[in-house]
Amino acid sequence: MKNANNKQKGKTFLGIDPGTSIIGFGVINETNKSFVCKSYGTIRNSGNDKFETYRHTTKSILELIRKFNPTAVAVEKIFFSKNQKTAIAVSEMRGVIMAIFANKNIRTQEFTPLQVKQTICNYGFADKKQVQRMVQMILKLQKPVQSDDAADALAIAICCSALHNS
Repeated sequence: MKNANNKQKGKTFLGIDPGTSIIGFGVINETNKSFVCKSYGTIRNSGNDKFETYRHTTKSILELIRKFNPTAVAVEKIFFSKNQKTAIAVSEMRGVIMAIFANKNIRTQEFTPLQVKQTICNYGFADKKQVQRMVQMILKLQKPVQSDDAADALAIAICCSALHNS
């Protein structure tokens, strides 16, 4: 987990890129239309035991909520792929994640990958590298976020900010 310890005022946005074994998260702070990356990384699950995966994910997300107290949260919507088994497993994990936020009374926004790419890159069919580069530029990071899942989560958090402020 990368963490910036700047004591900033403003609004804090948490973005989640759901998966089964890897869940990306990104936390940004926005003050006066300027963004600061607070933290990003991945929640890694073994995938061997579905219920242990749910418990570990719940514990990890509750820790993010406790640590960063987000103003708003966004979770990427699933897009259906050719692999139905994977789509169902990710949908189940999204349900677990959404229930965590609902139980904490945190309203959650949802964005499709197309909406995120359109917001970040002004092009809905941007590739992973383009999204990573734009996240790096918007957040003024010295180097691109290496994890696709974490970069996507930061993009989702930026998207959440854009909608929250409109």
